[in-house]
Amino acid sequence: QSPLEEAFVQTPYSFYEKINEGGDLIFWKDYDLVFAISHRSVNHFLRDRKWGREVPEDKKCPYSDHLAPFLKIEENSLLEIDPPRHTKLRKLVAKAFTTSSIAILEPEIELIVKNILNDLTGDEIELQKNFSEKVPVLVIAKLLGVEASMADQLLKWSHDIVAMYQANRDLDKEIQAGKASAEFTEFMVSLINHRNTSPGEDLISGLLASEIDGENLSMDEMVSTCILLLNAGHEATAFALGNGINAIIVEGLDVAKLDDPEFVPKVVEEVLRFDPPLHIFERYAKDDVDVFDHTFKKDQEIGLLLAAANRDPIAFNDPNRFDPERQNPGNVSLGAGVHFCVGAPLARMEMKIALRELFKHFPKLKLARKPIYSDRYHFHGFNELWVAP
Repeated sequence: QSPLEEAFVQTPYSFYEKINEGGDLIFWKDYDLVFAISHRSVNHFLRDRKWGREVPEDKKCPYSDHLAPFLKIEENSLLEIDPPRHTKLRKLVAKAFTTSSIAILEPEIELIVKNILNDLTGDEIELQKNFSEKVPVLVIAKLLGVEASMADQLLKWSHDIVAMYQANRDLDKEIQAGKASAEFTEFMVSLINHRNTSPGEDLISGLLASEIDGENLSMDEMVSTCILLLNAGHEATAFALGNGINAIIVEGLDVAKLDDPEFVPKVVEEVLRFDPPLHIFERYAKDDVDVFDHTFKKDQEIGLLLAAANRDPIAFNDPNRFDPERQNPGNVSLGAGVHFCVGAPLARMEMKIALRELFKHFPKLKLARKPIYSDRYHFHGFNELWVAP
């Protein structure tokens, strides 16, 4: 199954349903890679310390000048490093990124969402770019203390950089990613230096003040962390929001129930399970490992098919049905283990507020055109989402 095939990009779940009949692991010929596909196997590889995120030296992207700025960001990214370095960096970030500190943002996020909604008018409205993308980028800008007028530029940098993780990556995308990485890094260094002398109430000032055992984040770590927060925090949340809006409309959910503070978090979790924004993650064996009737050699890569695990019929009753009230185990869309998404509390809060306020503002929302998923696998979300209010 080619991940570039249009039919697959639009409906990967029929492929996942077929492979889910085959057990815990499959070999995906197009990737030339073993993949974990069941809920139990994906959970295992996410949590087991015998597996890590750091790419072994012989598997690293060959160095080239046009990729140097991108690779420098990767070298210091929470997403790409393992303990003990990951532990120190995550603790420093977590101190400025706790659930309680995110909770303080709730009224500000609500205001951002309502302001965006008030600008949406017409018989047909495009929601992906004008709502689903705008909410997270404006929230991240607010968090970082960046002017809202920078949102479009932040979006462009983010799109160009994350294209490196797509199945359709090519030389042009690499060059764009390198250019965006250099520009974004220059912008962040200037902003961090400014916050060093003039601290505020923003996340950057909080990160600068964070300290573990007398150690602070280095400039390179600060830059990588802030860029990761935008790229991961924006791209995934924007797609999750669009996918959630589509699922709620198509599945005919009673949107009045979104006002129930106990129900809306269940909807968010079911959206993340049912149609997640990211379908694949990778891990590398730190030693020779025998697991799930398969022998993995040291440094061998495994793909984790998160979206297939979320549709595992053994873990989830009637997995192809959208059911916020389901009592099954948690989804794996935000990861698990030491690399569990540090921005999960923020992403969940944004989705909760955005979905609630959108359907309160437009309670009779319908699809105006059939939405088309963007050709950006292993990301999964819409280019455009046209609705009729």
